[in-house]
Amino acid sequence: MKFGFHISIGGGLSKVAERARRLGCQTIQIFSHNPRQWKSSSFTEDEVKMFKRDIEKEEIHPVFVHMPYLPNLASPEESLHSKSVESLYQDLIRTGILAIPYLVIHLGSKGSSDEGEALARISRAINEVFIRVRNRVIILLENTAGQGTEVGYTFSQIRAISDQVEDKNRIGVCLDTAHTFEAGYDISRAKGLEETIEDFDRSIGLEKLYLIHLNDSKTPLGSHVDRHWHIGEGYIGLEGFRRIVNHWQLSHLPAIMETPRQDDRDDFRNMSVIRGLVEQET
Repeated sequence: MKFGFHISIGGGLSKVAERARRLGCQTIQIFSHNPRQWKSSSFTEDEVKMFKRDIEKEEIHPVFVHMPYLPNLASPEESLHSKSVESLYQDLIRTGILAIPYLVIHLGSKGSSDEGEALARISRAINEVFIRVRNRVIILLENTAGQGTEVGYTFSQIRAISDQVEDKNRIGVCLDTAHTFEAGYDISRAKGLEETIEDFDRSIGLEKLYLIHLNDSKTPLGSHVDRHWHIGEGYIGLEGFRRIVNHWQLSHLPAIMETPRQDDRDDFRNMSVIRGLVEQET
């Protein structure tokens, strides 16, 4: 399993590769622009060229872009939904320009609308942007904790979205361990992990799983409260993560940590812990 972090783009893309190298990342995730703003500035040719060169030099792959916080593709509010679709469209273009193969998206909240309608809205949005943007970027649906009126916290809901996406070759899944646990899948236990993997494979298909977000949970099983925590210090625990990173059906995947950080020391600690759980093949 390759390990990495979500890396800040503060100060520009030129700083990303060096930050990733310092933290010992083999894979990374970034935002393509400020995640708390709707508008984004265009990349310069030099900026793109330097980013690609530096990432290749540091042998960091695969790289993932994460969609910003503001969009809500499931929203029944027409103005918010339209802005969200446009944001997805722009992010799909920007991800392609950077030659990054994957774009991770949050699925959003249904508000007062019907669940099925909300899932269909997400699928229609993806179909629309795929028609408008003919690049090879694969959109990864990230499962949620089911907080509030969030959708996408069960594998059947994610399957319902992907079933309605017309271009099956450009859709996949990012599985967040904290969200999975908070949604009620007990991946902290050996039996629960096996049952969760079997459920995922039966509902969606393991071939559609491209990325794991490795985060412990600060809230208990089935809480539906999204709180990431340091590896091994939450309710999933060290043994839970030991089983996850060494599982024969998961160990080939890239894994991004989105653990809390005040400074680099937090990231160094989490990287050291997770690497210490990897069992060497005999």
